[in-house]
Amino acid sequence: MKFREIVARVNGLSCPIFGAQWVPSEAECAVARRVLAFLEDRRVLYVPSEMELPHHCVESILQIRQFLTTEIGKLEADRELTLSLRAMRAACRKFLTTVEADRGKIIKFGAHQDHYASWVFNGAVGELRGVFGIHVARLAATHGLDVENDLASILPASPEEP
Repeated sequence: MKFREIVARVNGLSCPIFGAQWVPSEAECAVARRVLAFLEDRRVLYVPSEMELPHHCVESILQIRQFLTTEIGKLEADRELTLSLRAMRAACRKFLTTVEADRGKIIKFGAHQDHYASWVFNGAVGELRGVFGIHVARLAATHGLDVENDLASILPASPEEP
C-alpha cells in the first residue's frame, strides 16, 4: 500500500505527517524501515488465523517482541516512534499472557477448532493485529513509508470504505 493511501486511513489519528513542526531524523526513518520490513514477514499479523498453528504464532510473537525491544534500545525514550514500538511490544506481552504461553497451555489451543480455547486464541490474535495495525499505519504515515499489501490488510479502514 502506498504512503498516500495510508495517510488517508490515519486521517483521524493525531500524528505529525511531515509538517513544519516535525521532521523525522534519518536514524528514526531507518528504524521505522527496519521495523516495517521485519513485520511484513510475520504471517501471524495477517494470515487467516485458522491457517496458522498456535505454537508457531507464539514463537513468531516472541521474536517480534525481542526485535522491538532491540530497536527500542536504539531510540530516545520520549519519541513518537519509541511510544509506538512500546505499544506493539505491550500487545505482544498481552497476547502471550492471554494464551498462557508461559504455562505451556498454548498447545491446547490448536487441538480443537470448535473448543472455547480456540476462541480465546483467535480473539487474542485479532486484538494483537488491531493494535499493530494502528501503529504500523502511524509509522508509515509519519515516516513516509509504503507497506506491503499483506501487512497493510491490518491497517485501519479508510473512512470511504463501506
